[in-house]
Amino acid sequence: MGKGRVVPLEALDGDTTDAPRIKTGISEFDRVTGGGLVEGSALLVGGDPGIGKSTLLMQASAALAKAGHPVVYVSGEEAVAQVRLRAQRLGVASAPVQLVAETNVENIITTLQAHTKPALVVLDSIQTLWSERVESAPGTVSQVRSAAQAMIRYAKKSGAAIVLVGHVTKEGQIAGPRVVEHMVDAVLYFEGEGGHHFRILRGVKNRFGPTDEIGVFEMSDLGLREVENPSELFLGERHKAAPGAAVFAGMEGRRPVLVEIQALVAESSLGTPRRAVVGWDSARLAMILAVLEAHCGVRLGNHDVYLNVAGGYRISEPAADLAVAAALVSSLANKPLPDNSVFFGEVSLSGHLRPVSQAAGRLKEAGKLGFELATYAKGSEAMKQPGLRLNTINTLADLVVELLSGDNEVLQRT
Repeated sequence: MGKGRVVPLEALDGDTTDAPRIKTGISEFDRVTGGGLVEGSALLVGGDPGIGKSTLLMQASAALAKAGHPVVYVSGEEAVAQVRLRAQRLGVASAPVQLVAETNVENIITTLQAHTKPALVVLDSIQTLWSERVESAPGTVSQVRSAAQAMIRYAKKSGAAIVLVGHVTKEGQIAGPRVVEHMVDAVLYFEGEGGHHFRILRGVKNRFGPTDEIGVFEMSDLGLREVENPSELFLGERHKAAPGAAVFAGMEGRRPVLVEIQALVAESSLGTPRRAVVGWDSARLAMILAVLEAHCGVRLGNHDVYLNVAGGYRISEPAADLAVAAALVSSLANKPLPDNSVFFGEVSLSGHLRPVSQAAGRLKEAGKLGFELATYAKGSEAMKQPGLRLNTINTLADLVVELLSGDNEVLQRT
């Protein structure tokens, strides 16, 4: 083993400066990245085929190029002519973006070094790149790792920001070695359902900003349009008088999002009733059903239960427990909840409600959208909003009593 050299040790306390950023001009994209692209950083953008990854990055590249920043778009899956056709369809063909169709990593780096240092390099996609130093086919674990390492070294040395595009497997993970996600500075997932016109850009890792931020886009014939108020989008097609529908006041990073949770409870003719969930955790639904039966006297063992988060949106935070329970009880009783009410709160196995964070932001968004009543866990730090009545409860049984009593304010009789 060779002798090493002494490296200087630094104090924890010292002068720090914010990483220099380049704003793309697409505010939803800049929000998820933490305020723009950091010079010398590497981003990994994953998503299902055809979801709009290339469209989003083409629009971001064009916006940066029009602002005077050198941008290089490297296509490993399409010819230059195909990329030009997409740019024409999006109306950004006049942007001074430099194109190249190449998959050899050494050729790409040599080409980039021979021209003016770019501010942004987009590589679409990482699975198509290959290096002469690795004797295996493109797309294999060793090739993807080697190609990513080479491009990240180039980014750190040159100061250019690079964006790697990655495909998603059936399990929803970015294809290739998971080590690539640890190598890059930020990992973004581009999500959406084929039957819906909106897309969500979600940050799951970011060394230079907050995680769990989302950016919402609407897909149109002219590309992706930013959605500044996603709550209005997710609630736009809501049927206000339908039983089994509850509005959940959620948070995505620092952004409050209101979304409708739909439940259908029907008597089952099967020995084992069905449990179907779209957009939420099926294990958490099973827990809520068990708590309703054990602590609230709500019998659902002989019923089929279907749960859906409207608009193809996906919820991960446990604060949706209370809204799910309200939707289930409403459907079972066949009585709609008032259309001006929102719910949020985490349910424990004992049936008690746990307070959730950022209650003030949730209530502020609800009040802004015209909601008049908020039911949530007691103990959540909140501020009263003009025109919004606050209903705090301690246990899930309290909610069931309110919903099923004859003179309650939460439930509308039909």
